[in-house]
Amino acid sequence: MLDDIASEVRYTREMIGLKGLSERVLAAMADVQRHLFVPDGLESRAYDNGPLPIGHGQTISQPYIVALMTELLRPGPDAVILEVGTGSGYQAAVLARLVRQVYSLEIVPLLAAAAAQRLQQLGVSNVTVRQGDGYGGWPQYAPYDGIIVTAAAPHVPPPLLQQLRPGGRLVIPVGEPYAEQHLLLLEKDARGAISEQRILPVAFVPLTRDTQENAEPGVP
Repeated sequence: MLDDIASEVRYTREMIGLKGLSERVLAAMADVQRHLFVPDGLESRAYDNGPLPIGHGQTISQPYIVALMTELLRPGPDAVILEVGTGSGYQAAVLARLVRQVYSLEIVPLLAAAAAQRLQQLGVSNVTVRQGDGYGGWPQYAPYDGIIVTAAAPHVPPPLLQQLRPGGRLVIPVGEPYAEQHLLLLEKDARGAISEQRILPVAFVPLTRDTQENAEPGVP
């Protein structure tokens, strides 16, 4: 799997602006046993460099994308990270090896419960999972040093930018469902100004909402 990730980095290095991934990120990817996060019957494909279905219309992301998004966050050992889209808990488990605390939101109740149980059984104590709509983030623990979104939104949710600490980074796929999407890196400077960088084309499941009642006024 690590060889496939390295190959993908070489192939996309002009787009992602990286010659390679950090040793910390690669070590975290090596430490987390991906087969423990895929459904029964798919264990033999767990280390293939591709996404896999986890039920409820959701997927566990391609290892290269997990590693790249983690790298783009620049997660420090004292960082507090917000994840939108827990899924199986795999991305959270990778981040848990790199940061102080991960808060993770999952809209699908069964996935949220399963991921929380899985992480607990694996002894991952610095990830807190909550079932809920990730569009509005998790204000209780804001501001965050980094925010990672593992589903494609039609636009960057303003609440997530508000909950990002100055100097923090937000990594998010943006685009219409099953159409053109791009992975974006947004950074907030010390004055609160936001810069945006388009990284590369991606394909993610859509970021879903609980109800339209939760949407901000004037925001679809």
